[in-house]
Amino acid sequence: MSRSLSIFLLVALFSAYPSAQNRPGWLDPYRGNVEKIIAAAQADQFAWDRLAELTDTYGQRLSGSDNLNRAIAWAVETMKKDGLENVHTERVMVPRWVRGNESLEITNPPHHHVPMLGLGGSIATPPAGIEAEVMVVSNGDDLNKRAAEAKGKIVLFNVPYTNYGETVQYRGNGASMAARHGAVASLVRAVGPMGLRTPHTGGMNYANEVAKIPTAAIPAEDANRIQRLVNRGVKVRLRLKMEAKFEADVESFNVVGEIKGSEFPGEIVLVGGHFDSWDPGMGASDDGVGCVVTWEAGRLMKKLNIRPKRTVRVVLFTNEENGARGGNGYRDQHAAEASKHIMSVESDSGVFAPARIGFSGSEAARRIIGEIATLLAPLGMQQISGGGGGADIGPISALGKVPMMAYSGDSNKYFTIHHTPADTVDRIDPQEVSKAAASLATMIYVVADMPQALPK
Repeated sequence: MSRSLSIFLLVALFSAYPSAQNRPGWLDPYRGNVEKIIAAAQADQFAWDRLAELTDTYGQRLSGSDNLNRAIAWAVETMKKDGLENVHTERVMVPRWVRGNESLEITNPPHHHVPMLGLGGSIATPPAGIEAEVMVVSNGDDLNKRAAEAKGKIVLFNVPYTNYGETVQYRGNGASMAARHGAVASLVRAVGPMGLRTPHTGGMNYANEVAKIPTAAIPAEDANRIQRLVNRGVKVRLRLKMEAKFEADVESFNVVGEIKGSEFPGEIVLVGGHFDSWDPGMGASDDGVGCVVTWEAGRLMKKLNIRPKRTVRVVLFTNEENGARGGNGYRDQHAAEASKHIMSVESDSGVFAPARIGFSGSEAARRIIGEIATLLAPLGMQQISGGGGGADIGPISALGKVPMMAYSGDSNKYFTIHHTPADTVDRIDPQEVSKAAASLATMIYVVADMPQALPK
């Protein structure tokens, strides 16, 4: 389809949806620019190509890594080429966790290598590894009921995935739960739907009052295999080796670029995602795409010579995955202007269809956001749900009592590749990236350009 035909069809859709009697009249001055934004966002696959450039060139971007440092330098240079204003970095000290070599083997019954990923923050095993019988439990209650069996064992939490919020507790707390009963190591079934024998890494925490033991994730298929063997009365033995360690905190940076407001430059619409990622994959869906589609709001406005009344501030946050230092650092460095933030927007749940826009704020603000969303009818995104927010925008938003918005893709597709080697750009549809960019840029532009600030 030619670009001119695409723009013609978009204009036709704007004329058809929503019906005239349902159009809030106050939005009429914005319709022309919104048509331009959506047409420009969908005219090509620029945003997807930028995501591919980021992930192909810089790969995984674990906090403190050379890859992340190089990606940050690229982002600064690229924002300047886009014409964004006040482009700069803001220093944050971040933890540096190093994975090292790692492996997991079944030593009895017949020898078998098991795919695994150490959990971020885990300690290492002794150099020779830890070899022990495995104890499979279905959840925390099962472990507590059979606590006497855990001493000297490797505890495997074979907890089927329901949703991320419910299941991730075993990734985060499983090691301490097992150590409390004398286990020597712990394993967790991958936190996500069944993939292609992919383990999922992610952050974990140690409780203060119990011993620290090594911990890792294994694929659902291997957890189920071990479960079946144990159910048949087989004593399964595993050998776990991990070299994981923390090094001293190192310097990192949030990347900031702006479209300065024409009338109220001190009032800020904050938008962004987190630039760091876990190390097995390329961090495409988590959260390279979130950074790109929010960045697009600024780039498209600059490209189309649209300057809203308020400042649109794009921030690529560092260290969301294993420390949240970027979001907290932004809050601390901008505390004096927290109340001047009008809305904060984050994209950190992918863009897989069917996607949605969530909003958290006052009823008065929600009504206005719902009316603005009618402009997204040509994209099929005019329904606003709850659940606006994000780990990086949360700190400044709590301090300034700021309404929050989030763009979220289909959770089942997202968590299938979340924190795995499969998180690559190949799994993301260019049209879904363009749709996210168009939707976010529209909402951000109107909120930033309204005569009155969005009520808190």
